[in-house]
Amino acid sequence: MLTGVMDATDDVIVAGPSIYVYEAPVRLWHWGNALCITILAVTGYFIGSPPPTMPGEASGSFLFGYIRFAHFAAGQVLAVAFLARILWTFWGNKYSRQIFYLPVWEKAWWKGVIREARWYLFLEKEPYKYIGHNPLAHTAMFAMFTLFNLGMIITGFALYSEGAGRDSWQAKVFGWVFDIWPNSQDVHTLHHLGMWVIVIFAIVHIYAAVREDIMSRQTMISTMISGERQFRDEREG
Repeated sequence: MLTGVMDATDDVIVAGPSIYVYEAPVRLWHWGNALCITILAVTGYFIGSPPPTMPGEASGSFLFGYIRFAHFAAGQVLAVAFLARILWTFWGNKYSRQIFYLPVWEKAWWKGVIREARWYLFLEKEPYKYIGHNPLAHTAMFAMFTLFNLGMIITGFALYSEGAGRDSWQAKVFGWVFDIWPNSQDVHTLHHLGMWVIVIFAIVHIYAAVREDIMSRQTMISTMISGERQFRDEREG
């Protein structure tokens, strides 16, 4: 018998060993997002710390050009996918909307954040089981995949507009960034520091997913492949 399984949004007790949570477009976006972020982080590092000069004539090598192209292409795919992910919230289930808002008006949600923080700090003996994201993970996903992701897209297109020119659509849409930070180098620095924030978050995210898969007796990694959350009863070990 399955007990203690909750819906993080409605705080409803449910029953059943397996629940379909993440639809195919959400899962596709998740893994596509992970691929784009990996490409952006690697190429972004080399853009900030260029590789040694290649021998021979400059016309004989286009290494840095390929690095920049991969960075720009991955950034544009990331932005389009982000817009598509927003649109899917109008057709998807309620779990597809979870990363775009925080129910800060709910007292139970705040209690859940504190309780989950204690669980991650090994101060709680037993885990709560959630269908979607637990309240603490919900907060992290909203902060990183919505707010921070949007900030990186905005600053990225603003920097791209410098090469595209003042008449480009990138400059017309994102040029206001330089009204806030007139010094282009400040935007470059913020964007580059953002890369390291994402790298650190990715490490913590992977650790938390593996940890929960093992300790909380509910699937995490496989859920983002199959879409189904499976719960293991305490007596199953």
